[in-house]
Amino acid sequence: MGIIRDMQRAHATQTAAEQRAQTAAEQQRQLIRRNADLAAAAAQRAAADAEQQREHRRLYAEARTAEAAATNADIRARLSELDSLLLSTLDVDDHIDLDRFKKPLRVPPFDPGKLGRPLPEPVWESFAPPEPRGVGKILGGERIHQQQVEAAKRAYQDARARWIDAETRRLRQLAARELQYEENRSRYEAKLISYNAEVDRFAAAVAGADPASVVEYFAMVLGNSVYPDDFPQHFRLAYQAKQRRLLVEYHLPPVEVIPVVKEYRYDRVRDDLVAVPRDEGEIRRRYTEIISMVALRTIHEIIEADRGALVGEVLFNGIVDTIDRRTGQFVRPCLVSVRADRDTFAAIKLRRVDPIACVKHLPAGLSAQPDQLDGVTPMIDFDREAGEDFTGEFNVLADIDERPNLATLPAAEYEQLLCDLFGNMGLEMGQAAEGPRWLATDPRPLFGGAVVIYAVRGKPVSAATAAGLAEEVAAAGATKGILVAVDGYEVEAYEAVAGRPVELLDGSALLNLLAEHSGVKARIESA
Repeated sequence: MGIIRDMQRAHATQTAAEQRAQTAAEQQRQLIRRNADLAAAAAQRAAADAEQQREHRRLYAEARTAEAAATNADIRARLSELDSLLLSTLDVDDHIDLDRFKKPLRVPPFDPGKLGRPLPEPVWESFAPPEPRGVGKILGGERIHQQQVEAAKRAYQDARARWIDAETRRLRQLAARELQYEENRSRYEAKLISYNAEVDRFAAAVAGADPASVVEYFAMVLGNSVYPDDFPQHFRLAYQAKQRRLLVEYHLPPVEVIPVVKEYRYDRVRDDLVAVPRDEGEIRRRYTEIISMVALRTIHEIIEADRGALVGEVLFNGIVDTIDRRTGQFVRPCLVSVRADRDTFAAIKLRRVDPIACVKHLPAGLSAQPDQLDGVTPMIDFDREAGEDFTGEFNVLADIDERPNLATLPAAEYEQLLCDLFGNMGLEMGQAAEGPRWLATDPRPLFGGAVVIYAVRGKPVSAATAAGLAEEVAAAGATKGILVAVDGYEVEAYEAVAGRPVELLDGSALLNLLAEHSGVKARIESA
């Protein structure tokens, strides 16, 4: 029995040891699998992080490359703007029709408003008591009715006295308003007549070759010429009537208007935009072309604007006010000087010429190294030849702030400006109402009819305002509505009038219309 127990005990001990060994082995296997899973997950995260970093580096490189491309596009746009200096003026009629500055003598008709409507006159029938009837007539109704009649007569007489008094006041106020209207109309018409007479006087003086007037006219012509913002547009003019000669001293832009960088490239290693400089030879060639184009453009604009053949010859000196980088001194060399006969210059086909070759073809002096400020001898000494009697100096950019600011113009002046504009465009304007708004008339047959006009300043126009105009157009039976918004429109405003006879004019469109139809150069700058 003892041997059997010992054998059983040994077997149990061995079995327990085997089970513990199996459990330990299984735990070891689970630990290995867990560590392997953790290692795999870590490897996946590391791979994802590496991929994310690679994607981040790729996107960053693309962004910097796009930045370089955008900057290069700006450079190309600038060069295109400079290259088109001459061609851009050839599609513009530089002649100024002075009659367009005259204002039509159209005065809104007298509007009496509420004063034009008589008050309703009291009538006895509204006060008279009803006649007694039936039993009431028998039972003392006659006496009561008589009392009612007496009271009604007193009330009627009081009402009629008040009506007479009110009508007297209304007629007196109406007469005063009519008198004020006539006085205002007379002053307004006198002002317009005087203004139009001044326009006629100036036009006659220009046609008669009055030197001061001719200088002023051609200053207007050159002042209308649109150059890049960094061009000076500063010039002096003198007119010699006997020789039919116009002298021009024009300030040229400095060589810095040409971008010194040819292009930008993104360097991935240094993580930087690298500027590729423009060759000095290219800068010199481009600058020579620019000053040649400014000279040809100025002469072309003068001759094209001269319908009366006042100018037989143009003498142009192109100077530049700058600092000589070699000495640090302020200098004013003449870089191009041209003598252009009217008939000879008019025969040149400017669309097909090389600007430098064209200038050299004329009697002219052109600097071989304008970028180095090497001047030429002027064809004419402006100060000695022009004198002071018939010379004018003009700075177009300095006069910009003198233009009326539509954003801050007083309400009365703003309304009159718009009224004159639409009148110049052919509409017959009615009396302005609060807003301002007008009910105008387009007198054209077939296409004409009533036109409702709104004008809004101070904030972008909302959809509700635009829709309100469309509804008023329909209510008035008008053919069209015009909404003028100096500060533009909310996006929903365009949707609100889509498909409806309403035209939306923003600030830019208004500036163009004023310049084209009223000869008014204006600006829009928030206070």
